[in-house]
Amino acid sequence: MRDTFVCLFFLLVCLAGSHANSSQAQEARLREFILSRRSSGSAFSVHDEPAFTATSSLKSEYSGTDQNAQKAADKITTLPGQPAGGVGFNQYSGYVTVDEKNGRALFYYFVEAMHDAAANVLFLESPAGVGFSYSNTSSDYDKSGDQRTAEDAFVFLINWIERFPEYKARAFYISGESYAGHYVPQLATAILGHNIKSKSNIINLQAILVGNPYLDDNKNTKGQIDYLWSHGVISDEVWANITKNCKFSPADGNTCSDAMASYDSGYISGYNIYAPVCIDEPNGNYYPSSNVPGIDPCSNYYIQAYMNNPLVQKAFHARTTKWSVCTGDFDAVCPLTATRYSITDLELSVMEPWRPWTATKEVGGYVQQYTGGLVLISVRGAGHQVPYFQPERALVLLRSFLKGTLPPYVVEQ
Repeated sequence: MRDTFVCLFFLLVCLAGSHANSSQAQEARLREFILSRRSSGSAFSVHDEPAFTATSSLKSEYSGTDQNAQKAADKITTLPGQPAGGVGFNQYSGYVTVDEKNGRALFYYFVEAMHDAAANVLFLESPAGVGFSYSNTSSDYDKSGDQRTAEDAFVFLINWIERFPEYKARAFYISGESYAGHYVPQLATAILGHNIKSKSNIINLQAILVGNPYLDDNKNTKGQIDYLWSHGVISDEVWANITKNCKFSPADGNTCSDAMASYDSGYISGYNIYAPVCIDEPNGNYYPSSNVPGIDPCSNYYIQAYMNNPLVQKAFHARTTKWSVCTGDFDAVCPLTATRYSITDLELSVMEPWRPWTATKEVGGYVQQYTGGLVLISVRGAGHQVPYFQPERALVLLRSFLKGTLPPYVVEQ
């Protein structure tokens, strides 16, 4: 059997056969970490208990139906815009039911590696109501929350693996960005909790990766303000007034709100404050405010048009849907400063201090490793969606992550 794996990416997950010993060690560290947070009442403790208790009831949702026929039906013959002669890899998409009673189903797109490579990628639109994922019970959308999102994603994975049994027991990685800073660790906790209770690795979780994660609301807001001040978007006086009137806690009231509303950042993108923006003309035309190679701030228009093309939706085996897009270290929405505040809150010891890492003979960013297997990595010049702004540096980072090593530091001679 090939040494291959599947990476699950949330739109808002990787399987390999050769890392069993590493997986056991990482699972032990993750279990130790989660239990320590629960006992200390520190960060993540609010979410750990629901995820552990929920997994005991998930077995009732497993689909016992034969998934082979569905796998064949999910295979994509061609997608509009792909080469007329076809592509050199298998691709699948469709739905996996996670709640038969309410008719809740999650949409996925799966791409297999072209050769005997170590990466296959599974994209998941989650929770129900995002992208093509849906529920036949409209009240489901009002009941959406972190715990049910984790439960649904777990049930999705169990059923998806039944549909693709060749990936059972392969090493599995979960990745996501932004609010997936909640979704990814909570799904990992659900998987780990089930593995512990069942004493088996139905899903062979190796590690998780979150990019520009939204972790803690209050620390994220504080990180935003500090970031904007340090990059000259708000003045010393405005920053001083905000820090004076805001405790960055649920106790903050109108005085804090008024202080926060007292600055004008102008028309810039919070996802990359140095990137061009999309100019919308009154006549309906649109164009980038400036030309930066590889960056098109108007790309959402093309993506939305493509995903709403009836031929594309048919090729994806998706229901007819009005698809819409969700409204690095240049990111001001989930900035590095906010991530640092959340990591400080964990009170972990540093194993390897902050150092540069390189990509094609220049600094790609900086990295620091902590006890418990936690690694913080910055990507120089990246905005909120790191691969979009810095694809080469993102690839170096991803390869290091899958190898279980820190990004390289090659000192120029």
